[in-house]
Formats: sequence, C-alpha cells, structure tokens
Amino acid sequence: MKQLMLGNAALARGLYEAGCAIVSSYPGTPSTEISEEAAKYPEIYCEWAPNEKVAMEVAFGAALAGKRSFCGMKHVGLNVACDPLFTMSYTGINAGLVIGVADDPGMHSSQNEQDSRRHAISSKLPMLDPADSAETLEYTRLAFELSEKFDTPVLLRMCTRISHSQSPVELGEKAEIKTVPYEKNIAKYVMMPANAKRRHPIVEQRMKDMAQWAENSGINKVEMGGTEIGVIASSTAYQYIKEVFGDSISVLKIGMVNPLPTKIICDFAEKVDKLIVCEELDPIIEEHCLRLGLKVQGKNIFPIEGEFTQNLVARAMGKTVNSGLTLDESIPARPPIMCAGCPHRGLFYALLRNKCTVLGDIGCYTLGAVAPLNAMEMTLCMGASVSSVHGFNKALGAEAERQTVAVIGDSTFMHSGMTGLANIAYNGSASTVIILDNSITGMTGHQQNPTTGYNLRGEPAAKIDLEALCRALGINRVSVVDPYDLTQCDRVLKEELAADEPSVIISRRPCALLKYVKHSCPLTIDPNKCKGCKMCMKIGCPAISFRDGKASIDPTQCVGCGVCQQLCAFDAFQVKE
Repeated sequence: MKQLMLGNAALARGLYEAGCAIVSSYPGTPSTEISEEAAKYPEIYCEWAPNEKVAMEVAFGAALAGKRSFCGMKHVGLNVACDPLFTMSYTGINAGLVIGVADDPGMHSSQNEQDSRRHAISSKLPMLDPADSAETLEYTRLAFELSEKFDTPVLLRMCTRISHSQSPVELGEKAEIKTVPYEKNIAKYVMMPANAKRRHPIVEQRMKDMAQWAENSGINKVEMGGTEIGVIASSTAYQYIKEVFGDSISVLKIGMVNPLPTKIICDFAEKVDKLIVCEELDPIIEEHCLRLGLKVQGKNIFPIEGEFTQNLVARAMGKTVNSGLTLDESIPARPPIMCAGCPHRGLFYALLRNKCTVLGDIGCYTLGAVAPLNAMEMTLCMGASVSSVHGFNKALGAEAERQTVAVIGDSTFMHSGMTGLANIAYNGSASTVIILDNSITGMTGHQQNPTTGYNLRGEPAAKIDLEALCRALGINRVSVVDPYDLTQCDRVLKEELAADEPSVIISRRPCALLKYVKHSCPLTIDPNKCKGCKMCMKIGCPAISFRDGKASIDPTQCVGCGVCQQLCAFDAFQVKE
C-alpha cells in the first residue's frame, strides 16, 4: 500500500517496520515530528528526554540491553550529544542503534547551519542521506541492518526539506526482531584508556569495510544521461538537479555520505566531460573528489551557505531562469513576533522598563530581541544564558549584577540550565536568573517536558518542582511572578537585582496557545479616551494596531491579557461587555 508521507513520518514508519523498540529524543525543528509520529505506534516505547545527550545515552543503553533503539535531534542537538557519540563509535553496539539528525540549511529555525556530515567524519560513524520520504523509510530499515552487521551506531541525516516535504511511500510489514542477549564484555564496553586503545583499530577497519560495502551495495547509484556534464549529489541537491536537468545530464546519487566511495566516483568521472559536485553547505563530497585527484567544480559555482532551490541550481549551472512573479516592493515586511497574549511579553517589557542587560536563550522568548521590545542582547545555545550571566557579572562586578539578568525557558532550563545555576550558587555571583515557565516546550510545537507533569504521549508523569529544584541547587532567593502583572514584575525584579546573593525569578503563566487555557474577553478601545500616544505599541502585540491616529484592537487575536491596559494612562482600553 502506498501513502503520501512527510519525511519525518516516513522515518517513524521505518522505525516501526525495522522493529525498533525504544525511542528517546529531544524536540527540535525540523526533527520533532519523528518521535511524535513514532509514538503513534503502540509497539514502540517513546519518550522526551531532558536533552539530546541523555536521549542518546538512553538509546545506547537500550541497544546494549539488546533492543533496537533510536534517538532523534536537530543538528545543534548533535553538538550536545557528541560526548557519548564519539565514544559509542569505539564501543559499538549489541542491538541496532540509529541516530536521526536533521540539518537546517537556510536556518529556518536555528542559530547556525552547520553540516552534520562533519560529525559523522569526526566520530568515524557511517551516515546515510535520503533524498525523499520513500528513501527515508528504506534507509531507516537499512540503517538498523548496517548497525548490527558492522557493530556500529548509524547516523541518518535528514534536512528541513526532506523532513517536512511529502512524497509517496510503499508501506511494509513490521519485522519481528528478537532481543539480542546481553553479555558482559568489559573490554568492549568499558572505555578506559587501555580498552579504548584496542578498540580504535577496530573502528578504523570498520570504516574501510563499510567503504567497500558502499562500493557494491547499490546505495550509491549512477544514472547515466548526457555525458557532457556529470553531477555528484545527495539529498535535496539531487532532487533539484533532476528537476532542472532531468535525464539530459548524468548523475551519481550518493546515499551513504560517510564513508564516501572511491571507485564508483572515479569510474563516473571517466564517463563524463565535466564533473560537478552539487551539495548544500560544506564541500564534503567535493573535498573527497579533490583528494582522489579529480578535476571537479563545486563551491566555485555553488554557495557554501544557505538553502538551495531549483532556480539557484539552474543559474549556477548556466541555465536561463524565468524571473516569475514578484511582490510589490512597497509591501511592508512582517517580522517574527510573540503571539497575542504571550506571557513572555509583559516580563520583557518590565526588563526593558528597568533598563536591564538581558542575556537570553533558545526558545519562543528569543523573540524578545526583536522590535519593538529589543530587550534581549545575547543568544548562543541551550543553557548559555545562565552560565554567561555568571561570567558577565564576574567580569564586571557589582555594577553589572545590579542590572543584568539571564532569561531561560522551563524546558531549556531542564535541558542545560541546571548546571549553570549550580555554578552560580557554587562560585558565588549575585546573578539573577529568570525562568520563563509557560508550562510547555513552546517553540517546537507544544511538547511536554519534565516540568509539565505529562510524558510524550500525554500521560501523567512525575512533575519537577522548579522552586524546590532551584533551592536544591543552592539558590535561597526564589520568587514567582505573573508576567501579566507588570507592577509585580517591576517590584520583584528590583528586589532581586538589589540582592547581594544569587536569585531566581520564575515567570509563570501558560502559553496562550495551549488548548486548555481559558482566555478573557477581547478588549476594546474607547476612541474618546485614546490620545494617540502609541504607548501601547511599545509591547509589540499583534492584536494592537493604529488606525486614523487611534489604537485599534483585533478581537480575533486579543486574549484579554490586560498588559496593554496597564500601559495606558488614559484608560482607553476597556473590557468588552
């Protein structure tokens, strides 16, 4: 039976058909739906881990116990999981272990656009690179087979377009996979230096064996057409080449991007007049071809940054492209902005009003950096706000401690903020950390986390008490504020910034988009009271606009949070009767 499927859904289907038993992941666009889709199969145990490192270690433990396992993450999440990743390459596995990583060329929802193929090369692990949903399912099943055949974790590289586009998939049956008995093997699984030294040559030989396998397996496919140009490509770049040129040129489609083949590439190069490598982001395949002594074009005609398109590929390779339709340049751009009623808005306005230096983190609240609030001055990676505010304050002293804060979400705090807070308590800076507790992992689409009281499937689970946790980490001053109450936010913020010891402020109000949240009636504007001062526009609420010199409220967006009411000195904002 054929079915139209997202790439992420096809990967989840592949997990099911391959007999995967355990899935542990951390949500991150564009990888999130993999685990959400896998959770629809009752046969697979699925969980959200606090972070990617934990997820990978859980998956490793399950594979060690003899069950096929999987962990999924986005490309920056793989950075977090690199510690176990590199050593798992040495230990190998017991049952199959597949690691899904989704890159984000173009940075649609990421702070960088690193190329995960570099991690595969550095960790000496095989990596498969599907080009559509059908291949995603096929490669997922294959990845488990390779994992067990070569005693290695296998990386499965997705990207935004493969994860979030649909193509037909041929559904198969679930494989019945027996549990592999666990056997004690200290020399294999205890990576103290003496054992690791013995394992390293095994890793090197494994990569040679896999390179030989890739030469003859058919995972790298030659599609001969015209021989004037030959293109080597994988993933979405392959799709763009085929859409632009069809069968008019020859293509070598690479399915395994680490280790890369040698013979098949050299043989292909001999059959074409001009050799071109088309690949998004880093010149991984191109560098390999150059090491083989081949004359090849690549990043001299294609960009090293950004996401490719059919038109980009066509222009780079000398084809005339129809300009198509264009938008009226006078249309104003719509910048990203926090939703109407977002609980973060009031807190950020309080920080702005108190002229705070705000070191931020990864989440919806990163939008506190954009106009008109412009209230966040740094965002680096998950958890960095808490660690950085300590370093910032240690560098500049008491004056900085009186006006600098770290802002981090509840899920992000559980991911990577706890150790930074422990460092603040242990090494003693009078830093103020604000945890924005909106009762969900908002940015990636409302996933549960250890502070919400529910697991991935929405079942009741242990709920971590943030106040108690912060106190257990050594923080004596812990306050809770309602971000809709600007007066309370101002008062508590001033108190904690003035304190001579570290403090935590928990800004607690559920995300306005959660289905269970009951909103107040939309507000209205009394035009007779509105003076057109535009004070209400300073919070950047999308429900508020200006028409004919007066404030106007869109009742379809307004949730009646009342933050704008607190800003208006003329009582122009009224509760609708």
